[in-house]
Amino acid sequence: MAHTITGFQQDRVGVFIEKDPFAVLDYSLDWTNWMPSSNTISAITVTAQTISGDSAALTIDSSTNTSYIVTARISGGTAGNIYNVEYKITTNQGLKDSRNFRIKVVERQA
Repeated sequence: MAHTITGFQQDRVGVFIEKDPFAVLDYSLDWTNWMPSSNTISAITVTAQTISGDSAALTIDSSTNTSYIVTARISGGTAGNIYNVEYKITTNQGLKDSRNFRIKVVERQA
């Protein structure tokens, strides 16, 4: 899958994006370049890692999809924590795939 990485950064572990604890934002992943012709996304699951003792969990508020793109609205998180977020899809032809990225929660400054 070719990546269009807007706002994401990369380190030795993989891709991540920074998020303020107050922010409620949409995060989209595009499967267009991976998806074989005649396949479309028919089912999705988006999950966020749970951290024991977390004072404010990262929350998947909702998730939606088009034929090739999955979007999750994500809120919360505790400043200083790093969460793994996983997007899983199933296509109308029964193919399955997943992608992960990390969200680093930081108090953003102007």
